[in-house]
Amino acid sequence: MSDFKGIPVVPAAVRSGQKYVTPQGTTAIKDGVKASARAAPLPAGRKPSWLRAPMPGGEGFDSVRRTVREHRLATVCEEAKCPNIGECWNAGTATLMLMGEVCTRACRFCAVDTGNPQGWLDADEPENAARTVALMGLHYVVLTSVNRDDLDDGGAAHFAACVRAIKRRCPDTAVEALTPDFQGVLGDVETVVDSGLDVYAQNVETVRRLTHPVRDP
Repeated sequence: MSDFKGIPVVPAAVRSGQKYVTPQGTTAIKDGVKASARAAPLPAGRKPSWLRAPMPGGEGFDSVRRTVREHRLATVCEEAKCPNIGECWNAGTATLMLMGEVCTRACRFCAVDTGNPQGWLDADEPENAARTVALMGLHYVVLTSVNRDDLDDGGAAHFAACVRAIKRRCPDTAVEALTPDFQGVLGDVETVVDSGLDVYAQNVETVRRLTHPVRDP
């Protein structure tokens, strides 16, 4: 029974912008934006054909989905509602999202749930990630993660542990780490860099001038 009266426990039944209770007992907001937040209206009219993605499905898609479910892994493909998920998963590729499904930030352009995980981490995730990469036979894997400002190191040590576990099990697989900003702490960046990865990457989502209206309204 949940200690959070009136807040649903099953994320799948929660509407975008509503609070729910995670399996770890903390609260989060579905899709990262409160229901009261008003977005600018979209221009009317038909969207161009190249913008439309087919409904995801197919044998390859089902295989990848089954694998990530069995190993309790999150993917940015699902959590961020990427429209290209069908194309990538049918090609046998996926971007694993480490450290859970709840981000401590609420960027307007991102659909990942937001909240405070209160220090929770899945100790089995490094080995689960490594097994998944091996089962999928990946030659190149991209690891990303939610922001974890609730952790002293932003999750750098856990991220590095996942890289090392993959390299132990799949030494010929190239690993790209698409990390959070670790609040600019270079020591945490070095922790990940020293993990044995092949590529260190960072997303520059927007320019400084637009950071407030686009990311942090």
